[in-house]
Amino acid sequence: MCYGAEFTAHAVRDWLGRIGVKTLYIEPGSPWENGYNESLNGKLRDELLNGEIFYTLREATILIERWRQHYNTLRPHSSLGYQPPAPETILPRPAGLTYAALRSVHQDDHVRRNSNLSGGPP
Repeated sequence: MCYGAEFTAHAVRDWLGRIGVKTLYIEPGSPWENGYNESLNGKLRDELLNGEIFYTLREATILIERWRQHYNTLRPHSSLGYQPPAPETILPRPAGLTYAALRSVHQDDHVRRNSNLSGGPP
């Protein structure tokens, strides 16, 4: 019986066979045979792990997450035309409106709705 990833792998293998595509064999448990995985592992080791000594698991978690965010959102990737794979996006604040002005408009709307529910003037 197949579950999860194993089921998916069998379905993909069957589909590839039907369309006449052959896959390369990667020895189970051999991540070094996967070029993408090996590239990421090498960059992680060269850019972070070789230069750090982690004294706690919390420290390692924070620094590795910081590196991951940089790797995915800032660092240019040559295969993507020197663009980051998932650049950060910022939703700009509407021009001329401050947070206080936006908030007071919402508060006034809330007061107006409550007075309408109580039968007061609109």
